[in-house]
Amino acid sequence: MSLFPEDAPYRVLARKYRPADFDALIGQDAVVTTLGNAIARNRLAQAWLLTGVRGVGKTSTARIIAKALNCIGPDGHGGPTVTPCGQCANCTAIAAGQHIDVIEIDAASNTGVDNIREIIEAVRYAPVSARYKVYIVDEVHMLSKGAFNALLKTLEEPPPHVKFIFATTEVQKVPATILSRCQRFDLKRVPVELLAAHFARVSEAEGVAAEPEALALIARAAEGSVRDGLSILDQAIAQAGQGEVLADAVRDMLGLADRGRLAALLGAIFHADAEAALSVMDAAHGAGVEPQALLAGLLDMAHATTRAKLAGGVDPALPEGDRAAILGWAQALSFPALHRLWQLLLKGHAEVSQAPVPQQAAEMAVLRCVHAAGLPDPERLAKLIEGGAVVAGPAAAPRAARDSAPAASRAQAASVAKGPVDAASLIALFENREALLALKLHDDVAISVDAPGRLYLGQVGAVPATFAADVKRCLKDWTGEDWAVDIGPPRPDMESLRQRMEREQAEVYGRALDDPMVQALLREFPGAEIVRPERPRASPLLAVRSAGS
Repeated sequence: MSLFPEDAPYRVLARKYRPADFDALIGQDAVVTTLGNAIARNRLAQAWLLTGVRGVGKTSTARIIAKALNCIGPDGHGGPTVTPCGQCANCTAIAAGQHIDVIEIDAASNTGVDNIREIIEAVRYAPVSARYKVYIVDEVHMLSKGAFNALLKTLEEPPPHVKFIFATTEVQKVPATILSRCQRFDLKRVPVELLAAHFARVSEAEGVAAEPEALALIARAAEGSVRDGLSILDQAIAQAGQGEVLADAVRDMLGLADRGRLAALLGAIFHADAEAALSVMDAAHGAGVEPQALLAGLLDMAHATTRAKLAGGVDPALPEGDRAAILGWAQALSFPALHRLWQLLLKGHAEVSQAPVPQQAAEMAVLRCVHAAGLPDPERLAKLIEGGAVVAGPAAAPRAARDSAPAASRAQAASVAKGPVDAASLIALFENREALLALKLHDDVAISVDAPGRLYLGQVGAVPATFAADVKRCLKDWTGEDWAVDIGPPRPDMESLRQRMEREQAEVYGRALDDPMVQALLREFPGAEIVRPERPRASPLLAVRSAGS
């Protein structure tokens, strides 16, 4: 039964059930306690700043504070109180937005300096009928820089009969000079369970039957905003007509994927069943579910599964069917698998919003998840190679010697001058001073130390005409000794360090094909192949390239 006469104009639920006192302000216990104590002890700031997302009660809280400061009680003799009576002239006028001493200003429409100057002029005058003159400035971050600057002095030292209450959804845009002059209160998003319980009370007061699951869906869709949730509930009641508010109807209204359909799709992903996954997606698309909403639902269930695995239990606000499925997945899946799924779904969600055909992008994203689910868990692969690994061949030694060589110095150059010297130590000396010459020495010439201070460079690749002279000059500068450096065709059995690495890599590659561990990896990744780096610059490590990756 309606709480209002049938001929009264309809008021939307968000206005009809706006909290009138601190007790009715849900989900903001910390703010209520602090403000209540300040009012009870008469420790009142000159300005308060209320922040939070839309619909959590910022403006309602501001009006409650104004009533608490100006309530005179039913007998007309009361003082500031944390429980305004709601019956005195001040309380009723403030609730109706008609009190002459409680001025509400929309900063989005009054952004300039002139608007603030009007306030500055008006604060000098005492209240007409209230105890305090209260200025409630909504969306205060919209004020211009000049307006903020004009307000600073008055905000810091207002007359004792003036209080300011600012509200904003974007506190980061409020200048620090304003923030420092206010007591700040952050209103939190209201938890889903509190919202669902509140909507149940509202439904009962409206004489409307509603499924608990439908109210839970509305609470989740509200994203912590009481006003948004009441607006959705208003719409759901209108859709239901004279009947009950049903969960399926709410899903259709919000464009949400059916939870059972989501569970089936997620189950197909976990079982790496591409055909079943695409079948579920086709059915969802035919039912009018938006691809982005489908992936958002999968993300929600993947997150719930991860939380359930971490906490060992399931969120009681979820429907019974969801709880059973999520608990089963949480017990069966590892954290790495869940984290991989989350990253793939999140990437797919972003791709769907940009794709020319969202349904195709959603299908490709889900197929990536299916493919990833079919791959072995990294922990399992670690167990496969436990106790053994692909060992770098002997070609790793020259590079290791180069990597461990100390920085070029006089001592290093002196050790090269005294000999004996090999190709690796000679290249290490150049690598720290003449990187291009070092690269040529490594790749394009075979080095032979015929005698102390005498080198023969067998040319196996392209080098500059001045290469031998450049090498000789550098050695002279660094060691102080004259070196004989000759260059010509490679002698029999001569090879550059690069040629040596390639030859030894080929030998390792051949042996690796018969290695039991490599064979085990190939079995775990059907269609994979062993490949070699195209241009080895270090030890010949093998790479496993998964087909289709």
